Amino acid sequence: MAEKTNRIIWADLLRLIAIFMVISIHCSDPFNVSPEARSNPEYNLWGSIYGAFLRPCVPLFVMLTGMLLLPVKQEIGQFYHKRMLRVIVPFIIWSLLYNLFPWVTGLLGLDSSVLTTMFPYAGDNPSQTFESSLHNILMIPFNFNTYTVPLWYIYMLIGLYLYMPFFSAWIKQATKKQMRIFLSIWAATLFLPYCQEFISNYIGGTCAWNDFGILYYFSGFSGYLLLGYYLKDKTNLSTKSTIALSIVLLVLGYAVTYYGFRQMTSHNDITERQMELFFLYCSPNVLLMTIAWFLIVQRINIKSGIITSALENITKCGLGIYMIHYFIVGIGYFVIDRMGVPISMRIPVTALFVFAVSWGVVSLFYKVYPKTAKWIMG
Repeated sequence: MAEKTNRIIWADLLRLIAIFMVISIHCSDPFNVSPEARSNPEYNLWGSIYGAFLRPCVPLFVMLTGMLLLPVKQEIGQFYHKRMLRVIVPFIIWSLLYNLFPWVTGLLGLDSSVLTTMFPYAGDNPSQTFESSLHNILMIPFNFNTYTVPLWYIYMLIGLYLYMPFFSAWIKQATKKQMRIFLSIWAATLFLPYCQEFISNYIGGTCAWNDFGILYYFSGFSGYLLLGYYLKDKTNLSTKSTIALSIVLLVLGYAVTYYGFRQMTSHNDITERQMELFFLYCSPNVLLMTIAWFLIVQRINIKSGIITSALENITKCGLGIYMIHYFIVGIGYFVIDRMGVPISMRIPVTALFVFAVSWGVVSLFYKVYPKTAKWIMG
């Protein structure tokens, strides 16, 4: 770990914001997929309001990865060994824990409704058999499931790690102009989901037997990697101009995300893909909000030793918090519901509860079992 004097404190703060956004998104899931969301307009309203605001979470994580790790300085084998082990081992452990949990609830004699309460996507009467858990475990190398929804990010992160040494070779010799051209083409790819929805299902040479169109090779989260590296140094804009620009970007991006999502969910017969269309991380509206957050936080200067230490600890516990929090979300909703918190405040209050419990558990684990925590919590 880098020495304190070399730490980028605002990056730790940005990571905290991204972590809290992720937790908040998962606390908003019941507002968008539960029976209450379908029958109570207030649930859908607040799920839309908060959900649209929180979309920059994953892009911010990827931008931080690009900012801190590009260009890759280690030899490729050394890079893979250091980065992959830190992610893959905890990923396997937590995948097993989440997938075995339904079976354990059955062994304890708990009703399957506990799974529906804790996991919004579990559906009605989810299976508690060992066979179902074993099937999910065997599918771990291929994809996540309803009990491991947050772990989709780890599949993507592993892919980025695999890609980074090769992408880095280009970055080392690329000029700023070449990077801007790449980012411009990548930005164009963010409109493709809207083109596919509103113009034609097949765009740029894609068809039933070809998924790789004109802009395919510039698409995906690699653009956020490069953007984080490109924006790692503060712009020449003054603080006032940066804040003003960021507010414009944030408002514009949020308006498109919110109204687009509300419009799509106003139809009862939409597909899951259509429901997620304006919530996609790789979309122009989410890009605008992500840039806004990055630029604003980059300008924050933290001098408090207490805050700095807390942010450093959260960074250390970050992956563990990410891994464990989905277990706590259902408990959080049960607690907040019993407290009678108004619907309008349930998402942020639940998120605060889940974050505090997750951070407390992971931090305690690091103190009691520091060597083991490295492998379990990441």
